[in-house]
Amino acid sequence: MIKILFLIPNLAHGGAEKVLVNLVNNIDKTKFDVTLQTLFDVGVNRQHLNKDVKYIGGSKHMFRGNTHVMKLFSSQRLYSHLIKEEYDIIISYLEGPTARIVSGCTNSKTKLVSWIHIEQHTAKIAADSFRSIKEAMECYSKFNKTICVSNTVKQDFQSIFNLEKPVEVLYNTNESDKIVNLADEVIDDLEFDKNVFNLISVAKIVPSKGYDRLMKIHKRLLEDGINNHVYILGIGEEQEKYEKYLKDNSLEKSFTFLGFRNNPYKYVKNADLYVCSSRREGFSTAVTEALIVGTPVVSTNCSGAYELLGNNCEYGIVTENDEDALYEGIKNMLTIPGVLKNYAYRAKERGEEFSTEKTVKAVEDMLNSLME
Repeated sequence: MIKILFLIPNLAHGGAEKVLVNLVNNIDKTKFDVTLQTLFDVGVNRQHLNKDVKYIGGSKHMFRGNTHVMKLFSSQRLYSHLIKEEYDIIISYLEGPTARIVSGCTNSKTKLVSWIHIEQHTAKIAADSFRSIKEAMECYSKFNKTICVSNTVKQDFQSIFNLEKPVEVLYNTNESDKIVNLADEVIDDLEFDKNVFNLISVAKIVPSKGYDRLMKIHKRLLEDGINNHVYILGIGEEQEKYEKYLKDNSLEKSFTFLGFRNNPYKYVKNADLYVCSSRREGFSTAVTEALIVGTPVVSTNCSGAYELLGNNCEYGIVTENDEDALYEGIKNMLTIPGVLKNYAYRAKERGEEFSTEKTVKAVEDMLNSLME
């Protein structure tokens, strides 16, 4: 049995945290002894871990500036302080702090994997959690393999770090059967208005998700006579500011923040359109889930969008990453006859490609290859 450790900062309500829980829950436990360790023992996804996954929680309190504090110590010292057992494979499941820690492993028998989820664009951004760009390069060079969640993330990473070790792409794990079943549950806390287009999006309410421009698009659609209601599932730091914009523009009744939901899938399935307004993504978990439940998607051209929706928009509409282009994409989806219905059919077809079985097997094959 191969003994594996996954290290991640926390299990909060982000996409990477969610797909990691999906992955470790579904890895074959007759072949892999799986431990998940966090730097900070916080986050809503902790409750979804199966009992057959060993869990090591870190500090109960996550504090601002923790990455800067960690830079005061060498990667070797951090590793020896935090990692107490020997493992065959240790995986840093996010770029940054955990990659720096895992690179401090001095056991030559242990295979190291770095998992990259987002485009970082510049060496300066990629090295933000390291003491310098030079240290970042040295740390990432120690990994036996780097995994990226999409081809665009891979291209971005390789443009920054010229590594001799392999860099591969593995798509995120979604619990597809569970998602489909949960999507059939009854919505009992709101009723979608059948006389308007119901748009939905699921993400943290932070600047990178672009909800500031989605609010403006919503207003423009109303002004063009396209009646629509936007629902946002998530929580985050920008909500109060966004709600002020809605109030100032008399949009509170047609743009609704629903907060966090344990089962977002039933809302997504019953909406007319899923919108990804993000300025940047890795490989959007929420878009993948929308495809699985058969909801048409319009997405900005952020990382992974074309891989999900097709190079020629076969399975959804991909727009340029700006407000005007996204507005046109949504407008076309809602107003051109037959387009919404066609993309609902194509979405479900595409969603079948991201089954739990396929994505987990790809990861297991990668792990086995490391031990050969």
